[in-house]
Amino acid sequence: MIKRLLFISFLILLCTCKQEKKDSIPVKNPTSNISIQYAKGFTVEKQPSGITIIKVLSPWLNSEKTYTYALIPKEIQAKVSLNRNEYDAIISTPVEKIVLTSTTHIPALEELGLLDKLVGFPDTKYISSKATRKRIEAGQIQELGINENLNTEAVIALQPELIFGFSINGSNAVYETIQRANIPVVYNGDWVEETPLGKAEWIKFFAPFFNKTNEANLIFTEIEASYLEAKELAAKATKRPTVVSGALYKDVWYLPGGKSWAANFLRDANADYLWSTSNESGSLSLSWESVLDVAQHAEYWIGPAQYASYDEMKSSSQHYQQFDAFKNGKVFSTANTKGETGGTLYYELAPQRPDLVLKDLIYILHPGLLPNYEPFFFKPLL
Repeated sequence: MIKRLLFISFLILLCTCKQEKKDSIPVKNPTSNISIQYAKGFTVEKQPSGITIIKVLSPWLNSEKTYTYALIPKEIQAKVSLNRNEYDAIISTPVEKIVLTSTTHIPALEELGLLDKLVGFPDTKYISSKATRKRIEAGQIQELGINENLNTEAVIALQPELIFGFSINGSNAVYETIQRANIPVVYNGDWVEETPLGKAEWIKFFAPFFNKTNEANLIFTEIEASYLEAKELAAKATKRPTVVSGALYKDVWYLPGGKSWAANFLRDANADYLWSTSNESGSLSLSWESVLDVAQHAEYWIGPAQYASYDEMKSSSQHYQQFDAFKNGKVFSTANTKGETGGTLYYELAPQRPDLVLKDLIYILHPGLLPNYEPFFFKPLL
């Protein structure tokens, strides 16, 4: 069961699930300095009254509902009257006590200098951030069970001002119980984004809850500049190496669709991902024979699921040995970059730092373009 959960976790981060396409025109709010350029899953509007309206458009795959949250500064709260039926939650800002439910939320909180606001988290053993682990060990962040079955008594006892929720289908009875205790749940849909910079831009989603919009804009601008500079460098490469990805789970080979998060990284790294022309924004499910037919002679294998060594791959399936990338030692994985408790750092930090992911790929796929670079996430298989 643990292996299955790890594999599914890998797929969620490797591939972005299918979603309805939305207009790609940047969202610019006329009453605010908040501009959302890459992310498609949320909007932020600061009204002249001082109230901020956040809409989450795609909290999970094929979501049919838009979630609307009203953020009211505490200093004007007494003067404001809103129709609660029009909002999924009304929240006083800045928020002082929160619960997170996904490790991908932690880097944004840490970058904004807000770790002291985090009082609870499910499955704390998977957190890799050193700063967050210190707070866990000091008893400042409480263990809350697992996301699908949060310890509701512990959550209610903490009395957080809100929970940043994560869901893959919107069905979570625990969240409903918590909301009945007057603790709002705000859905975060960063995992649905298809583009690297789209995921990273969700730091702007967290910021208004803490009056940190200016800080979030500056942080994202630096990440964006670093990413685009790396992309421009990759474009100078004269050769586009061929790439295969993914691995077998039971009898099915899962690999990124051509419009997925992972495929967009490879495209920006100026690589020839052999399934780049597929229209899937999620994962493809193929037979190993069909993958071998297309990618037997691929030069590189990027992201072989959870595997950390060639021996692990061989013991799992003899089919892997038929691929040139395997024979030539050109398989690269994130599985060997772990936090102190064994969590894979890529799952936690990569969505927030796509520039590091892209530089890793450029270093691997285009030797010489980043001669002094030290790979951060992707390392050769052991």
